Amino acid sequence: MELKNKSLFRQECFVGGEWIKSISGETIDVDNPATQSSIGNVPKCGSSETKTAINAANDAFQDWKNKTSKERSIVLKKWHDLILENVEDLAHIMTVEQGKPLAESKGEIIMGTTYIEFYAEEAKRVYGDIIPDPLPDRRIVVIKQPVGVVGAITPWNFPSTMITRKCAPALGVGCPVVIKPASQTPFSALALAVLAEQAGFPKGVFNVITGSANEIGKELTENPIVKKISFTGSTEVGKILLKQSSSTVKKVSMELGGHAPFIVFDDANIDEAVTGAITSKFRNSGQTCICANRLFVHEKVYDEFLEKFVAEVDKIKVGNGLESSTSSGPLIDQFSLKKVQDHVNDAVNTGAKIAIGGDIHSLGGNFYKPTVLSNVTTKAKITYEETFGPVAPIYKFSSDEEVINLANDTPFGLASYFFARDIGRIWKVAEALEYGIVSVNTGLPTKAEIPFGGVKESGLGREGSRYGLDDYLEIKYISMAGI
Repeated sequence: MELKNKSLFRQECFVGGEWIKSISGETIDVDNPATQSSIGNVPKCGSSETKTAINAANDAFQDWKNKTSKERSIVLKKWHDLILENVEDLAHIMTVEQGKPLAESKGEIIMGTTYIEFYAEEAKRVYGDIIPDPLPDRRIVVIKQPVGVVGAITPWNFPSTMITRKCAPALGVGCPVVIKPASQTPFSALALAVLAEQAGFPKGVFNVITGSANEIGKELTENPIVKKISFTGSTEVGKILLKQSSSTVKKVSMELGGHAPFIVFDDANIDEAVTGAITSKFRNSGQTCICANRLFVHEKVYDEFLEKFVAEVDKIKVGNGLESSTSSGPLIDQFSLKKVQDHVNDAVNTGAKIAIGGDIHSLGGNFYKPTVLSNVTTKAKITYEETFGPVAPIYKFSSDEEVINLANDTPFGLASYFFARDIGRIWKVAEALEYGIVSVNTGLPTKAEIPFGGVKESGLGREGSRYGLDDYLEIKYISMAGI
């Protein structure tokens, strides 16, 4: 791997301030999804190594939580600065292991640092309360304290930002972390560990463990030392982790699957709607939990939107993310590719038409053509299942009530989008959509300052913003008498 700072590429786990291999000596191979060639390998750790990491985090907890918020902030800011100093190398690592274009990878790295910067400051503002007591000789005091050891389980589609978004608030308020990155993209997490070590986090405060998802996840969820689990991934896996966490009644936050509607009303600025749809749908080759999955376009502007949208999709350059001309990379693996093709075939079989794309790219491997499907019916799988690929199905609607019902007809409720100009309609639709995130007239709502999270089967809790601190804190009520 071509890096200026070659120390960033590590093939060991980081536990208790030490770089370790698995007890068994087993490893997991990691492939470049663009070339399907091997990048390297990481330790295949299990429950034993995870226990060691948890114990190391617990040993570090008291000292870390007893540091002042300013002291913790200084270390977080140093980590932030080191990441930015190495942004080019970190982006290269991410593109090689995940596939997204270098520009996207760099953007993700920079976005990830905004969470660190935000929580380095926000963690200083963990305020309590003094509540008037009805009895004159007593006082009611409320304080907030760090919950304890945090287990963070992160996905392959955003291998850097999902770590910083979870760990920055945890570390900021005094919680040590044990991170389990996705096996497809472990090197981004390990590179962040290298920089965390250089930033000065005490031994045991920042740990990264790779290996068996089942064993590591089970240990993190069932070990009573771990007080909080933060997970980003599929709803299916999230439900398993929730069940496992119930045995020790942990605090949990879950950012799970989505099935985002993207609505274009007849009063929308069509050019802006097209730009927003391209941004939302095809970022990371459609492999995001908040990407537009179902595009609903009013019948009066349907043809205009479709024509302009297809023209923009045709400009997307598919290729290896290391090539400067690439704007869309590969899918993560063959399983994902087959799912995308299955959804397209099923949509066509149920009445949809392929406006552009609709097949494996000429590059072969894990590459799929950016695809637009018109005249999609509600009988198609893609209407109800998350595709997680570069496919945009477009549906026609005629009334506000109809499209609100269509948009809400899903067990998921993470992100939603709509374009409109009428202020009355904007308020009505925004309040009616059953989603944790409603994005109006923009296809990119994510930033450190917003409470990111879903409703229904899309998750529990919020990440980002001041609300993102709550899951890492316990509220303690102190009753003081004899005053």
